[in-house]
Amino acid sequence: MFENLTGRLAGIIKTLRGEARLTEDNIQQALREVRLALLEADVALPVVKDFIARVKEKAVGHEVMTSLTPGQALIGIVHQELIAIMGGEKSELNLATTPPAVILMAGLQGAGKTTSSGKLAKWLMEQRKKKVLLVSCDIYRPAAIQQLELLANQTGADFFPVKAGQKPGEIGANALDYARKHHHEVMIVDTAGRLGIDEAMMQEIKELEATLKPIETLFVVDAMQGQDAVNTAKAFGDALPLTGIILTKLDGDARGGAALSVKHITGKPIKFAGVAEKLNGLELFHPDRMASRILGMGDVLGLIEEAQRSADQQEAEKLMKKMKSGKDFDLNDFKAQFQQMRKMGGMSSLMDKLPAQFSQAAQNIKVDDKLINRTEGIIDSMTKQERVKPEILKASRKRRIAAGAGVSVQEVNRLLAQFEQARKMMKMMNKGGIAKMMRGLKGMLPRLH
Repeated sequence: MFENLTGRLAGIIKTLRGEARLTEDNIQQALREVRLALLEADVALPVVKDFIARVKEKAVGHEVMTSLTPGQALIGIVHQELIAIMGGEKSELNLATTPPAVILMAGLQGAGKTTSSGKLAKWLMEQRKKKVLLVSCDIYRPAAIQQLELLANQTGADFFPVKAGQKPGEIGANALDYARKHHHEVMIVDTAGRLGIDEAMMQEIKELEATLKPIETLFVVDAMQGQDAVNTAKAFGDALPLTGIILTKLDGDARGGAALSVKHITGKPIKFAGVAEKLNGLELFHPDRMASRILGMGDVLGLIEEAQRSADQQEAEKLMKKMKSGKDFDLNDFKAQFQQMRKMGGMSSLMDKLPAQFSQAAQNIKVDDKLINRTEGIIDSMTKQERVKPEILKASRKRRIAAGAGVSVQEVNRLLAQFEQARKMMKMMNKGGIAKMMRGLKGMLPRLH
């Protein structure tokens, strides 16, 4: 999401090369460019003004350590102010109340409230070991109740059934009584949205809030809305006692302004970020890590945590043993690596969290995660023997595999060539570290067209 902003900020820092120290003149010039970069990223104007003023105040007269260049010194100040503007520290959910802890989800239609409710239920069950009840009070949008019930089935959360003709307030009160009787620790309530803010919607959700007395009222906002997201957040914040924000679709191609604006405008912390469409695509929002990603430093801690959550430890240990020689690495292992990538949100998600110097090594790799499915299809069309000993794949076998996978023989040949490069990369990782691994990564990724 922040690719353009990251690139602009990197260019600004380069302009300070050759400068002996930070002065009012060179800071003024650099901050003018930072201002334009933030406005291009759709950051709200009041936020930009406040941000620039704070950076300027800290940068002018700033003592530059002998080990730092002026560019490095300025980027350090910008990093700290980016963290501050997004909330300073991560903000955890407050569940310290007599069960059930009610979480009310608010926001416009299309922002991702229902999906975020399912994702949050999964997160609470897996990360906090809570017994969760999902409740839909959206009686207007077609299939909204069925959608939430499907998400409950997929996550393993309980779902409160809704009878035809019930009003949101009645549904909420009955669900609360049900949750108490069945010892649910958390009750997540999905509310109705509209295409725009209107008085009827606000009145309804105010009444629901008064009935349920939620300990958390989370505003769900689409990061791709830009300035509109900020205006909507302010309107909801004026009407409801919001406690936090869920920022959805951070994996999209928006300019990222909402992430940098919404905390400043509402005064409420961003608690979660939706980083993928899948049900495990919800993460705690860490302002410091997001600031690092914006400045091209990556989110290595987030990558490690995702790997620990998603990776199959037995498979990883098995692969490490094979890496020592490279000879035993076969097409089954090749396929398993792509399956692990999918669990971690896909290759694009992994690349997004790498520091700039490593992601630049793969910047020409345009990976469509759908191609990984085609790669798996080719491997699935092989026999067990062919996967273990790909050297036996001659012309007739390749034609059979291509027909079975619905691809051309050339694509089968390309996959085999990529597999050989991956096998070599396994040896590089064993011998020479991450730089060699990143250079070898390009050949490993599936590029079937």
